[in-house]
Amino acid sequence: MGRMMSDTDAWGRICTDMKSTIGKEAYQSWIDPLSLDRIDQGIAHFAAPTSFIGRWVDRNYGERIRTSFAREGYSVTRLNFSVNPAVQKAAPQPRSAPAAQVAAPQTGDEELPGSPLDPRFTFDSFVVGKPNELAHAAARRVAEGGEVAFNPLVLYGGVGLGKTHLMHAIAWKLQEDNPGFRVLYLSAEQFMYRFVQALRFRDTISFKQMFRSVDVLMVDDVQFIAGKDSTQEEFFHTFNALIDQNKQVIISADRAPGEIDGMEDRIKSRLQWGLVADIHPTDYELRLGILQAKLDTQRAQHPNVTIDPKVIDFLAHRISSNVRVLEGALTRLYAFASLVGRHIDLDMTHECLTDLLRASERKVTIEEIMRKVAEYYHLRMNDLMSARRARVVARPRQVAMYLAKTLTSKSLPEIGRKFGGRDHTTVIHAVKRVEELKQNDSQIADDVELLRRMLEA
Repeated sequence: MGRMMSDTDAWGRICTDMKSTIGKEAYQSWIDPLSLDRIDQGIAHFAAPTSFIGRWVDRNYGERIRTSFAREGYSVTRLNFSVNPAVQKAAPQPRSAPAAQVAAPQTGDEELPGSPLDPRFTFDSFVVGKPNELAHAAARRVAEGGEVAFNPLVLYGGVGLGKTHLMHAIAWKLQEDNPGFRVLYLSAEQFMYRFVQALRFRDTISFKQMFRSVDVLMVDDVQFIAGKDSTQEEFFHTFNALIDQNKQVIISADRAPGEIDGMEDRIKSRLQWGLVADIHPTDYELRLGILQAKLDTQRAQHPNVTIDPKVIDFLAHRISSNVRVLEGALTRLYAFASLVGRHIDLDMTHECLTDLLRASERKVTIEEIMRKVAEYYHLRMNDLMSARRARVVARPRQVAMYLAKTLTSKSLPEIGRKFGGRDHTTVIHAVKRVEELKQNDSQIADDVELLRRMLEA
């Protein structure tokens, strides 16, 4: 008994030290839920409320704990965690909650309180390109079901780039392959609303049982709960319970988890536990592919409307903000052409989409492009305007000309003049050369895309 008291006292001193060094929040999330059982033959045996917490502590704090035990005179070479839910502190419940509101566990037949799935958002209708390739592959893998591959799967990117589409596609595929599968898809705002309602009606137990009884939980726009402490607390415990049961969790956000202001560190760290997939802004090739895929739908709805192929190329170049705006532009053109009985050409496109084209007008200047390219390749702006033909200068100059052609509305002669008084044919050659290199040289393709994103940011 004396030895056990000594073990417990040593652990208590270690806990006090860790609370001051790792912070109160991290301590309460990871260390406080643990209970030291015994130290035997160099192994410190702990009870943890979930296996997830045990794995996390061993991975992130294991070395610190072993070193702390050494300072206390113990030779601890390994930590062992056994699951004992009894050590988890019970979530506080309203004292006056009537017994009748302690709901029975949810059954698979009960309706889940999620959002309806859009039948248009399937994998078949998702256009894959380089900017969304990783996110699409990860979503496909998760949708196959079976052993959990990435948990959680976090999809992040700007507005209208396809995060919601992929989440709906995963849900459709899982339900198609697994009839009776409990897939819950909802926005973070809905999650918060239902939690607040549960608090209001003193029915948090039903809320917990509902959300923790699903096979797959999908939460869209998780950045919405940033700064909302009570909702984050419940989300944290729901997330933890599902991960521990090997239930799939899929999250979307408008930025990387570590960059969400107001989000608790413990939630950020858990979101980063699995696979975090970035959906980049669309490039020209992907926008062109999306428009061509949508053409079939529009042609079926408006069989008498014809469209000039140049319009598709024009839209792919000019509207780069997001996919929704791009699709909306095509829909508006077909609706307008159908009403007035006209062929869709560039003149009608300018007439019909004046507001969208003005909103998406590129404000990038040639000077900005030259400055950014020179910085990127560690050159001087004067080098780009000089007559030097060495590849170390010529290739960045061609990239800058290509970006000037695609990101500004300046004419070829104007661009040539900015680059040391060159002829417009030199600009044409540079644009064609960079387009060829993008297809065959991944480094050039990455350079151009990164510079484009930096300039359009």
